[in-house]
Amino acid sequence: MARRPTIKDIARRAGVSESAVSFALNGRPGVSQDTRARIRRVAEELGWQANSAARALSGERSGAVGLVLARPAHTLGVESFFLQLVSGIQEVLSAARTALLFQVVEDVDAECAVYRRWWAERRVDGVLVVDPRTGDPRPALLAELGLPAVTIGEPGPPPGPATVPAPAADPGSLRAPGPPPTPAPASLLWPVSAVRADDAGAMAQVLDHLHGLGHRRIVHIAGLPGLAHTVRRMESLRSEAARRGLGPDHVRSVVTDYSDAQGAAATRRVLAEPQPPTALVFDNDVMAVAGSAVAAELGIPVPDLLSIVAWDDSALCRVTHPRLTALVRDTAGFGRLAAEELLSVLAGGPPRVRESEQPRLEPRDSTAPAPAHTDS
Repeated sequence: MARRPTIKDIARRAGVSESAVSFALNGRPGVSQDTRARIRRVAEELGWQANSAARALSGERSGAVGLVLARPAHTLGVESFFLQLVSGIQEVLSAARTALLFQVVEDVDAECAVYRRWWAERRVDGVLVVDPRTGDPRPALLAELGLPAVTIGEPGPPPGPATVPAPAADPGSLRAPGPPPTPAPASLLWPVSAVRADDAGAMAQVLDHLHGLGHRRIVHIAGLPGLAHTVRRMESLRSEAARRGLGPDHVRSVVTDYSDAQGAAATRRVLAEPQPPTALVFDNDVMAVAGSAVAAELGIPVPDLLSIVAWDDSALCRVTHPRLTALVRDTAGFGRLAAEELLSVLAGGPPRVRESEQPRLEPRDSTAPAPAHTDS
């Protein structure tokens, strides 16, 4: 096995002292510009890389950021969202010569333990936090550790008696896409930046589409119930339905774990009801495809008797027959925005909240006017 080059090797090749090499590679004064350039050129020729443990002991940056995913492992291999998100994150980090340290754990407690270990070992300079939860303990922990972070998605309220109530949203409005970054509210109890998507506006588009087609019995097959974005989507569904005069007996949500198995089971359950829905809204593409397969198995034609909408567009939605109506958003762009914001925080920028591009609904073959003879 080839030996890793050392500072002594660089000093010998460049004809300088080891202290000069240390000054040059760490950006410290004490060597001329010509000598610094020569040392760095030799270091590159030898393939030298700084030792991360040594950098940590000296208080330097690790050159890495972390991403921990606390999700059921069996749901990860089939969902395209995280693959696209990480692709966008990696695009930005790679250009900045920053590594991404990724780990999957079983729950939030295990995720918090990873943060504590990473920070104690100086393994990462900051973290990207996904799947904000209601009463989320992670932002307060990150603030306590002093670990820079960017939350992907809007954080839920912090736990405990000091909870800050979220401002009420106007269910009839759609926020315009792409506003400039705004400072994080002063009332937040943690100095964490965030990038967020307009889930309420997206749900309004879905309800506008289905209601306009005459659908009055709509079921939302939602994801994990503890996630802040699941709660926002469910609340938005209720408010949008109420604005159109539809109560919970007509429009409601059922929760799953995002898997195709639970998506299929939920579809089978609601379609067996005495007054089944005429439209289903699925929180991801995998569940939507599974739901479409269940409808075909039960002899319920899509879209003649049942319309289907997928929250996230993907190749699955476009190759399934019939092609699925879906919310189209730039998930890789969402990841790029999050990575850019974390690099800004690490460079000393202030905590702030940034909005991602507004999703748009792409009507396809899986939605059509509601059946003519259905009970309201």
